[in-house]
Amino acid sequence: MSNKTLTRMDLTEAVFREVGLSRNESSALVDSVLQHISDALVGGEQVKISSFGTFSLRDKNARLGRNPKTGEEVPISPRRVLTFRPSHIMKERVIDGNRN
Repeated sequence: MSNKTLTRMDLTEAVFREVGLSRNESSALVDSVLQHISDALVGGEQVKISSFGTFSLRDKNARLGRNPKTGEEVPISPRRVLTFRPSHIMKERVIDGNRN
């Protein structure tokens, strides 16, 4: 498994090469897309990207947890978590990539 991480700069460079926008325009475009996705999630919306997957929020209830080191019971407060569910196309691409 690779330790490489895809960064915002990598996305900007890909837009620059593939679309032909300037580096500044490519950076602004990537930032704008990520900002729109973030704003939608903060607003409680679900974000579906065709052939990629769905980002959604899930509310988790308060519960009683346990500190694994001490065994002490600790209350865990209610919270909102971000989940991602890949599309079938994305799952197949990842599986096919693992075979090569």
